[in-house]
Amino acid sequence: MQSSSLKRRIKISVAIPASLVSDIPHLREKTLRIGLIGRALAIFRVDEIIIYPDILGQNQTRDASLIKAILSYMETPQYLRRRLFKIRPELRYVGILPPLRTPHHPTWSREKDLKIGEYREGVVVSSNDKGVQVDIGVERPVLIPNVHLKVNSRVTVKIKEKGERLIGGITDPDEPKIYWGYKVNVSDLPLSLILKDQRYDLVIATSRRGDTITKIIDEILDLWRRSRRVLVAFGSPTRGLQEILGQEHVKLEEAAHFIVNTIPNQGVKTVRTEEAIYATLAILNAFMPD
Repeated sequence: MQSSSLKRRIKISVAIPASLVSDIPHLREKTLRIGLIGRALAIFRVDEIIIYPDILGQNQTRDASLIKAILSYMETPQYLRRRLFKIRPELRYVGILPPLRTPHHPTWSREKDLKIGEYREGVVVSSNDKGVQVDIGVERPVLIPNVHLKVNSRVTVKIKEKGERLIGGITDPDEPKIYWGYKVNVSDLPLSLILKDQRYDLVIATSRRGDTITKIIDEILDLWRRSRRVLVAFGSPTRGLQEILGQEHVKLEEAAHFIVNTIPNQGVKTVRTEEAIYATLAILNAFMPD
């Protein structure tokens, strides 16, 4: 299915637990599950994913780092991966990951096809008094004059001049009017503090014990239209959001604007986190305005 890939007016963040793949013993299967989530984030134009600690008293750094590494690898354009990701054991099975094919993952690599005003992701490969040279995935790097950045810094570049010289400018990733991928953040904060973050105008918690989304869709829509940032939270493979927040002595009703069940009358005992992500984001994408 083709898409216009336009950027949303509303920023969407998704919160997932660090224990997301803790129930899977093999790295290959862990990679596949994380890959399915990365694909969902791109399909539904999610701007940010937050990996939160969901087991108090347990060091989940390793699990969170694995999820971040694989999701970040997926989001990075193919032509930059060798520069930004060294050989790492946790990336052993990235070959099975599905491609994102988002607008910032161009499938061509020839300078003649570049257009003035086009955006490309790049990596700084050298720096001197004149500026920096940035690899943007074509035959030669683009010069960004009068700028000083660290080598191996990832940047978003706007093409300004072609011909004898290939010149561009550094721009904010939010400037393109099309979907430009997601950011991955690992949080040390407990879930309750993430949900109560004042940056979010609307917090949607998912739970099989929540209200069927069709019953409260109009209420969600009303608040959605007045929001600038939305957070959608998901539980772990073994515990729902109520149980996770229970460790913090916080009720889910106090931390979220809505608790929704997006898979009513489910035919299986448990719905996996990645399945809930697809179901929930698909419904929100269909009913909520950009």
